[in-house]
Amino acid sequence: MRDKTQLNSRAAESGPGDGLVKAGGIVFVVGAIATLVTMAPLFLGTDPFPSVAYAVCMLMGVGFLLAAAGVLRGIAVQRRQARSAT
Repeated sequence: MRDKTQLNSRAAESGPGDGLVKAGGIVFVVGAIATLVTMAPLFLGTDPFPSVAYAVCMLMGVGFLLAAAGVLRGIAVQRRQARSAT
């Protein structure tokens, strides 16, 4: 019976900040992988990567800020909708 139930229409559509949250998650993951890659030579005893590689690690913070902006945007839209409904 579960396979015949309909999805909630609200859950199926994306909200105003969902794109920013998804993009922020992707950018964060890229930054996390870059961090792991740039830290590996320190533990393996090989030559470190150039400074540009360490700059890519900053994408973790950028991704976090993008995702946070998406969450705040969604909150703001929901608050506006709640205020207009009352």
